[in-house]
Amino acid sequence: MTGPTGTTDTPAEAPVLVERQGRAGVLTLNRPRAINALTHEMVGLLDAALRAWAEDPEVEVVVLRGAGDRGLCAGGDIVAIHRDATTGGTGSEDFWRDEYHLNALIARYPKPYVALMDGIVLGGGVGVSAHASHRVVTERTRIGMPETGIGFVPDVGGTWLLSHAPGELGTYVALTAGHADGADALELGLADRMVASSDLDRLVEQLADPSAGTVEAVLDAVTVVPPTSTLSAAREWIDAGFGHDDARDVVAALRARPEPEARAAADAVASTSPTSVAVTLRALRAARAMGSLEEALAQEYRIALRMLRGHDFPEGVRAQVIDKDRSPRWEPASLDLLQDADVASYFAPLGDAELGLTR
Repeated sequence: MTGPTGTTDTPAEAPVLVERQGRAGVLTLNRPRAINALTHEMVGLLDAALRAWAEDPEVEVVVLRGAGDRGLCAGGDIVAIHRDATTGGTGSEDFWRDEYHLNALIARYPKPYVALMDGIVLGGGVGVSAHASHRVVTERTRIGMPETGIGFVPDVGGTWLLSHAPGELGTYVALTAGHADGADALELGLADRMVASSDLDRLVEQLADPSAGTVEAVLDAVTVVPPTSTLSAAREWIDAGFGHDDARDVVAALRARPEPEARAAADAVASTSPTSVAVTLRALRAARAMGSLEEALAQEYRIALRMLRGHDFPEGVRAQVIDKDRSPRWEPASLDLLQDADVASYFAPLGDAELGLTR
């Protein structure tokens, strides 16, 4: 993937390709068979490259892309996390700590960081792309934070991003474990521009070319007008149904709406982990009032560590990923059985184990 002026700093089989192409530093997530799912090693490679390039005057722009044609990144290595959840391992705690530090680094990066969000972009893939200064989607983009469907919560800064989406669109996506196409990602504020997938290679070449003009000018030349967002057309019932601070009130409000889509959303919320839904809603409301991404990441870290040792997260992964029976047995089984004190326990400080991020 190097051009005539490019240099390759990593072997082709490495999980992240770190390359110099002209004025650009190009990072390619390189696990195409796993849709480039993130591992702890990959987080370290990304972090090291970004920190080095931040001090390199010859690198004027960073580009992130995914190998293969299926997507940028399908999230984290969920099987490894499930192993920790069921055996008491601590690797996931270390992985999340470093991953969240990487998310914060990307959000505050001192140079243009262009994330090509083509194809599937889930969970951890959102964390390495949606905090970028320049976020590009295509007609093939399928972006989502499906965590409540596996008994987890939107992390990698997901609560920060979704809580700042227009109206209650972010709440809708978070609580239903929903996906969004490129147009919807733009409406949610998770992306800035749409480019045809067939133009991505040319876009990278132009970003690397010192004579091609500014990053903004290069992006302007290939940006296309997106189709109408389906989410924007559903704002009335989404804002009305999801504009509550108690998950039980959300489900009741949705069931009372006349729109079939609202009742389907109620069914989707009711089918996911009651604990995850309630904790996610509280986390979203708290993140909306926070002053920085770092605060939200610290809150997500507290929640993640407790989810790891709880019941619903390993059970959700078992049902959806390991055994694939699609029949998780949540505990408690419904929102009505969930105690407020249980929800609050996920937000308690961690003491010496706090994430320790500062803006």
